[in-house]
Amino acid sequence: MEVLRLCLMAIFGLVMALVIPSINAQVPEPAPAPTSDGVAIDQATPTLSISSFLNKEEFANISVNFLNLAKRPELFDWIVRIRRTIHENPELGFEEFETSKLIRNELDKIGIFYKYPVAVTGVVGFIGTGKPPFVALRADMDALAMQEEVDWKHKSKIPGKMHACGHDAHVAMLLGAAKILQEQHDDLQGTVLLVFQPAEEGGGGAKKMLESGILDNVDAIFGLHVSPRSPIGTVAASSGPIMAGSGFFEAVIKGKGGHAAIPQHTIDPILAASNIIVSLQHLVSRETDPLDSQVVTVAKFKGGSAFNVIPDFVTIGGTFRAFSKESFTQLKQRIVEVIKRQAAVQRCNATVDFDTKNRPFYPVTVNNKALHEQFRNVAGQMLGIDKILEKKPTMGSEDFSFFTEAIPGYFYLLGMVDETKGRFESGHSPFYRVNEDALPYGVALHASLATTYLLEHQLKSTTRDQNVHDEL
Repeated sequence: MEVLRLCLMAIFGLVMALVIPSINAQVPEPAPAPTSDGVAIDQATPTLSISSFLNKEEFANISVNFLNLAKRPELFDWIVRIRRTIHENPELGFEEFETSKLIRNELDKIGIFYKYPVAVTGVVGFIGTGKPPFVALRADMDALAMQEEVDWKHKSKIPGKMHACGHDAHVAMLLGAAKILQEQHDDLQGTVLLVFQPAEEGGGGAKKMLESGILDNVDAIFGLHVSPRSPIGTVAASSGPIMAGSGFFEAVIKGKGGHAAIPQHTIDPILAASNIIVSLQHLVSRETDPLDSQVVTVAKFKGGSAFNVIPDFVTIGGTFRAFSKESFTQLKQRIVEVIKRQAAVQRCNATVDFDTKNRPFYPVTVNNKALHEQFRNVAGQMLGIDKILEKKPTMGSEDFSFFTEAIPGYFYLLGMVDETKGRFESGHSPFYRVNEDALPYGVALHASLATTYLLEHQLKSTTRDQNVHDEL
């Protein structure tokens, strides 16, 4: 009993040593002061101390306070200005040099240390103690190769390039979160990493950032995407697999060309390719469990250039998707078998290329169960539990999946639909628009999720190796 009493006293002394300094720390409430870029930020930020996770009322106030900060007119105008500047100057994957420069300039003004370059154009900023726990917030930076058809003042200035998927808004929201987190960095119970990621649109930028090692000590990562389907002031999220793993394939079917009037002297690759396409559809309809969602789509077919000439070869290509690694691997293997064997039936030869160097396979995006509970608590306190919509799994893919495969992660959708502002087109449309009124919600959710994660996990980190980020 005496040993037990002494152990309990030691534990109590350790907890009090950690808690008392945070409780005694007072957060001043002076009038808003201008930052180096002239934007006023309210200094009355949420009180962030270990006592907050012992007191549910204080814990709940964190989310509400961050939303109030994010909605301040000065901060809102600053975020919008950044978003519009990026929108006017879109850059494709691994070409985001000016976007990266803008981000670094803003981080310099805020006083946040960062590492650059990471994965060619990526930037990773650091706020907090430099010690565990480490939590990351991610924003993708790249645009799409398409011509903008929206006629407005801040339309893309670069012909054939457009931010048609909201990545300009994602960068602006993460910078907004960085600003309000930096205002109370002394109170953070750990370290927040700001991950500005290149090449989400097919380039596998997340994979390259992981390979750089910059996120090796990260305990959890959060990401968001603006949604043209959900109302403003709502979020859509769920636990478990939410987006499919995906890959691309291209096949060349070689035959023997000749005049269309004498097909008996040719080996027709168009006929072979047609049979291959039909057989590929059977992989899902006849070989796949109906309860195991999979997709095989041939979206590319190139062959011949004349009405009366059978070509020597045909090129086909497409995408395949599945909701588990096992199903994905099996589908990949069968695609190769079907293409080669069906080509042989038609006396043709076929080669199949997945070109994973330029178009890496995307894993399944899986939301961590524990992070889902944290997200529901934070979003529920900020927006109301009725504003959390269920995100049904989709066959779309997202390279945030590389993060969730390596680190406990959570990805959610931020609603931006306002019927009074007309129709909001889906991503990858030349008529895509962002409702900028949704930006403060993303800023506040980023800041709240990072802060509450650190508060909930900092005691656990005291028993871990005290790895310190030397850059801090």
